[in-house]
Amino acid sequence: MLLSQLTTKGLALCASISLSRLLSRISPCVAMTTMVSEMKKFKKAVHKIGTHNGTFHCDEVLAVSMLKMLPECQDAEIIRSRDEDMLKECDIVVDVGAVYDPDNHRYDHHQKSFTETMQSVSGGRKPWTTRLSSAGLVYHHFGRDVLAARLGDAPADTHEVLYDRLYQTFVEEIDAVDNGINQYDGTPRYQVTSTIGARVSRLNPAWNDPEPDERGRFERAMALVTAEFGEALRRLHTVWLPARQLVEAALRDRHRVHPSGLIAELPAGGAPWKDHLFTLEQQLEPPAQVMFMLYTDQNGNWRVQTVPPFVGSFDMRVPLKKSWRGLRDDELSKESGISGCVFVHASGFIGGAKSRESVLEMALQSLREADKL
Repeated sequence: MLLSQLTTKGLALCASISLSRLLSRISPCVAMTTMVSEMKKFKKAVHKIGTHNGTFHCDEVLAVSMLKMLPECQDAEIIRSRDEDMLKECDIVVDVGAVYDPDNHRYDHHQKSFTETMQSVSGGRKPWTTRLSSAGLVYHHFGRDVLAARLGDAPADTHEVLYDRLYQTFVEEIDAVDNGINQYDGTPRYQVTSTIGARVSRLNPAWNDPEPDERGRFERAMALVTAEFGEALRRLHTVWLPARQLVEAALRDRHRVHPSGLIAELPAGGAPWKDHLFTLEQQLEPPAQVMFMLYTDQNGNWRVQTVPPFVGSFDMRVPLKKSWRGLRDDELSKESGISGCVFVHASGFIGGAKSRESVLEMALQSLREADKL
């Protein structure tokens, strides 16, 4: 993308913000400047991309894969070596060399002096404080170029929204794992071995393979990561992002559902509403929290679902009443005094009934039990 084209996109961002209040806390013109300053353009066609040989990890596989998504790099040869003389012949080097120098396209993070995070390299404009790997560095400098190449004519403001969300839900995990940052404190209750990083790791040649095909396996890892990156971006663009307007409307109309404003309603289930809810709640004046979401399921019945305190949590701001949990149908209706009940999950995070009036009453009784009304 030419600088003039980038500037045009930035001006479009200044002129029109199609997602209501999404970027209200960020000056659009600052966002435009950020996009221009953080994208380090190549002075010539890229013929060689360098990274280390030996065991590969998800971060450099993703870094190289993202670079290969750019028109300037799509035909570049991948050089895997730790020989500095060979690396000097490369137009861009990632994850090797102990140098972070974006002006000369060196993107390593292993040196003792390296402490950069997305927050620091963006001048405080981004909130994430996870130490960057080569994947995060390449994403910071070229991620918007990659999204522009993949999304085509999508509005510039959606590019920045998707840029942030893709880092949070895809790239940051890879940064953290490569830098040995635990997701939580304490001993895990079970192992997770199906992450993208684990699957990339399993593509390395086996220790006892008599004829290891390191190049071929690196290429297989790139194909895996490229496909998953593309699918993650596609779903964010076509599934996750359109749901924001539904949640905006639900928040705007929540006092019509109940005067307390603690219960919101979606026109249908299936939309990824929680992420948007947490973001949009903070933009309310004054900030407020919803405790229950109502919506219909695929069978035309109604659901009442609790809201967790944050994304990924199994806790609940307010659970459904304890005495209802695990009950179904007539037994549940008798216990609750609400007609047409279908079920309440054993954990109390979701329930169902045959009518809107019934799920609304389930939410109200639960709020009363929790002293929220």
